[in-house]
This record gives sequence, structure tokens and C-alpha cells, in this order.
Amino acid sequence: MTIQLAALLLVVLVAAASAQSPAPDCDLCATHKDGKCEKSGDSCECTFFVAKDKMTLDCTKLIPKCVLMRKEMVATKGGRRLRPDTAVVDNDGIYLADCEVNGNFKARQCNDTETCWCVNSAGVRRTDKGGKDWKCPELVRTFWIQIELKQNGTAKLAFPALKQAITKTISKRYGLKENHVNEVEYKEPYIIIDLMQNGTEKTAGDVDITEVAYYMEKDIKGESLLPLDNQFEILVDGAPLSIEQVKIFYMDEKLPEFSMKHLTPGVIAVIVVVVLAIVMGIVVLVLTRRRRSGKYQKAEMKEMGEMQSNLNS
Repeated sequence: MTIQLAALLLVVLVAAASAQSPAPDCDLCATHKDGKCEKSGDSCECTFFVAKDKMTLDCTKLIPKCVLMRKEMVATKGGRRLRPDTAVVDNDGIYLADCEVNGNFKARQCNDTETCWCVNSAGVRRTDKGGKDWKCPELVRTFWIQIELKQNGTAKLAFPALKQAITKTISKRYGLKENHVNEVEYKEPYIIIDLMQNGTEKTAGDVDITEVAYYMEKDIKGESLLPLDNQFEILVDGAPLSIEQVKIFYMDEKLPEFSMKHLTPGVIAVIVVVVLAIVMGIVVLVLTRRRRSGKYQKAEMKEMGEMQSNLNS
């Protein structure tokens, strides 16, 4: 009888546990609005398409930036308009990124014209451009990302509350550990956020700061990658922070490798203007000195003539 009661109690406990552990919610992907999730046993299997390629997602983590850029570029080529004309991107613009199996950028990227270059772990070009034989021996890690926000409006913000709000929002929304939000500075109207994470600090399963910066940039520009019901908002003392502009700067573990041979026309134009200004300054200085010297010589000759006249008289 005791054994039967024990068995019955065990069945009741198992049933209760099952009732308290509902089936996983597979309706949406928490880290991308285009992700589709379906129940697979006791878990969810989430996927989305990059062109015709079906990719498996881990919707508990941010999706690698390389995969997101590739998806956006393919969608843009397909005629879908995913961003406004005023969208600000890095100097080279978005490109059809070449990704590793794990979603990381390949060190060498190329375009349709067989032009290649090397990128950092954020996918930003860090060398000159070359041909198909361009060599990129390694993917250099971006260990420091600086996000510069321009406040919309003139209201003075309380710095302690601002710093806490930004740190908490980044941690909660993107899953980045708070210790990687290295510094927050407020120089009205600019807010500067330093994200730092070197290779030894990033462990398996950690969110990468390059992914956080990309998601945050999209959020601020009104192009959020997250589900529509998960709106981006930074509350400072209960009031939403209004942001007018965002700029992102990338610092790598190794210095970039640009040469003078591949300067952009804009940079060349600036150099030419500076050189011409220096040359013109030198010419003006020389002419001014010559004029002054000529005046002195004329004055000396006049004085000598007067002295000679006095002697003769």
C-alpha cells in the first residue's frame, strides 16, 4: 500500500511539474522580426531566409552583423526598400558581405568588379582596395567601439541618471554584460558611449560589441531589427531620451593599413588645397620682403645722392 501511494504521489508531482512548465512560445524570434519559429520537441527551431538560403537562428542571442548585412543587401537588390535615403552608413556603404559558417565576417571581402579589401570583425574596411589577389592573413578584432549620440533638444540631462539608463538599456535590450559598457560621457549635446571587449574577455555565448552597435544603430535610425512590440526607448528619470544623430567609430587591436596611393578624391582635394595655401603663403612672403628690400635700396641711394651733392657744393 505504501509503494502504491508513493507511486501515485510521484505521478501527481510529475503532472504538476508539467503543468508549471508550459510549451515554449514559438510565435516569434526575439532577436529578429523576420525570424520564423516552430516547435521542435521541447524547444523552438527558428530560421530566416537570406535570399534562397534558409539559416538556423538562435533567437536568444543577437544575430551576427555579417549575416544581417548580407540579408539587407540581398533584400535591397531584390527591390525591397529597407532603409530611407537619409540613412547613414560607413564610408564604403553596405555591401554583400561574405560570412563564415559561424556568421563572422571573412577577413577578405570582394565586390562584383573583382575589387577586394580587408575588414575588421565589424566588417569595416581597414586596408586599401586591390584585385582578386589581395591578401588578408587574419580577421583583426574590433575591441573598442565608440557610439556618439547627438541629443535632440536643449534640455540638460542629469548625468548619473543618463549613464545608468544607457547602461541598463544596452544590457537588457541587447544582452551585453554591463562591464563592457566601459564609459559614458556627456558633453552637451553629445553623449559618447564606449563599448570595450577584447578577445580574452569574450567567452562562448557572450554577445559581441559589434552586434550590439549594429542593432543599436538600427534602433536609433528607426530601422529596428527586433519585433515591432519591442520598441527602443532610453528613459532618463522617466522621460524618453530623444536622439537626433548617431555616429559609430571602430578601433581595432591592430592599426589600419591604409597607404597614400589609395586616398579617396576628397582626401586628395583637401591635401591639394592645403599645399596650394602653403605655396601661396610663401610666394606672398617672398614678394613682401622684396618690396621692402627695394624701398630700402631706393632710400639708401637717395641719401647717398644728397650726401654727394653736399660734398660737391
